[in-house]
Amino acid sequence: MRKGQNPAKFVKDVARPERITVALLNYIPFLSGFYAETLDVLKVSLESMHKDAGLPFDLMVFDNGSCPEVRDFLVQEKDEGRIQYLILSEKNMGKGGAWNVMLTGAPGEIIAYTDSDVLFSPNWLQRSVEILETFPNVGMVTARPFRTPPEFYESTLQWARDNAVLEEGQFIPWGTFLEFNLSLGQTEEENKKVYAETKDWRIQYKGVTALAGASHWQFTAYKSTLQQFLPFDMDKPMGQVRQLDKRMNDAGLLRLMVSDPLAMNMSNTLGYLRGELKDSGKVKSKKKKGFARRVLDLAPIKKALLAVYNKIFSWYYS
Repeated sequence: MRKGQNPAKFVKDVARPERITVALLNYIPFLSGFYAETLDVLKVSLESMHKDAGLPFDLMVFDNGSCPEVRDFLVQEKDEGRIQYLILSEKNMGKGGAWNVMLTGAPGEIIAYTDSDVLFSPNWLQRSVEILETFPNVGMVTARPFRTPPEFYESTLQWARDNAVLEEGQFIPWGTFLEFNLSLGQTEEENKKVYAETKDWRIQYKGVTALAGASHWQFTAYKSTLQQFLPFDMDKPMGQVRQLDKRMNDAGLLRLMVSDPLAMNMSNTLGYLRGELKDSGKVKSKKKKGFARRVLDLAPIKKALLAVYNKIFSWYYS
């Protein structure tokens, strides 16, 4: 039985969300091994995101079943006003499942999605939204130029040939190209060949420059556009994310990138900030391996140890 009147009835207005929601997806199951530095990576990502985005935004974080230490940190960030919307999932729904919740529930008209290992540079959001609002029929904008599979931006080139200034060439500087690919574990030597054999497509429209291509690890888009492609039926916690890339291209939407590197993949360590990336891609002279190392590199032993490692991870995951 109700007693008295609910005082909320006398409140005359409610808080309004910002026009832009930055939506970050996070998953850190434990803080050792591969994940030893990932909480620090997350902290750096959040700090860089807020530093000078160029536009106001609300932050939504979807945590996909992380360990207690990470969840406690996120709750503290919310309590201190740095996260406006925090979703703590008890289980890992995979990236597709998380996207279904995030891209539906984010209150902003514009959603700027990001993985939790991205380092942002000043004006990353403003530059992304400028392209989104200037070009017509935009599907998504990524805040960094890099070379993406051409089959995912065929519709972009088709539109640009008839409606904009389109140029083919080496528009991404070698250093910008290399640092991103090194962060994915590739070597400098293999990237020299790729850089020489591939090109970029630069598009100029109404005084704004963009490059053809975009990617699912970080993008800005209209919420109404993203909802056209929901739900995602991914049945794995990772992978299958190119469903979004393919669906947008097939729908004839533009997939674009800013012309400057305003977002950087840090992966699972802070090695990029420590300057380790410069040396990581160099081919090192081979040193004679010790007996223990040679034993560990034997194919049957290596396979067995990796199987044990994967089994331990699956226990944590389940």
